[in-house]
Amino acid sequence: MTAVRRALLVDQVIEHMRQRITAGAWPVGHRIPTEPVLADELQVARNTVREAVRALSHSGLLQVRQGSGTYVRATSELSGALRRLRTAELRDVLQVRRGLEVEAARLAADVRDEDGLRALEARLAECEAVARAGRWERLAQLDTAFHMALVEFTGNSVLAGLYRGFYEAVLASVLTCVDPCGAEPGLAFHRRLLEAVRAGDAERAAAEAGAHLSALLRQRNAVPAAAG
Repeated sequence: MTAVRRALLVDQVIEHMRQRITAGAWPVGHRIPTEPVLADELQVARNTVREAVRALSHSGLLQVRQGSGTYVRATSELSGALRRLRTAELRDVLQVRRGLEVEAARLAADVRDEDGLRALEARLAECEAVARAGRWERLAQLDTAFHMALVEFTGNSVLAGLYRGFYEAVLASVLTCVDPCGAEPGLAFHRRLLEAVRAGDAERAAAEAGAHLSALLRQRNAVPAAAG
């Protein structure tokens, strides 16, 4: 029974730490409190905290850096696993993005929310401004935020939850695909996509999203050309 109680306690600590990560209390890249501090805060033994950290590191949420501390690596087990993908597996991320973003575009076109559309317009304007300034890393961040906002705009909480868990992998793929020599085609795609959503043209919005991701896949020689 002691072993069972101990296992349950470790599970409770894991869940507590996971909630702090997913809620943003410990952001990605943030160093979490030390083992003694967490043990004192949670009123558990240090080895219980150590086991919880080990489990969360194995799932990809945390990263232990010897001599430095333990850092948040991802906000969900899914994104944590995807962050460990090799560059050669960018194809896999883009394929999943295509599936999620095509459906998001289709659903978004059926939404009638002028405030939401204005918010999307503002996000796109930010992307265009930082592209003109040549701030490529910031462009990738804003580009990813635009897609997250579009998914949330659909009102589909399940789709939004899936995309949110996939967020770090999306950001990594956008960073990989940003082309400082030619950001305009990507921005033009975002503009066409938003115009289709505003017009309520679900099929055109889905086609724009599909064609864009398929083009990225072809550019990376990842898969044969796919229909948009």
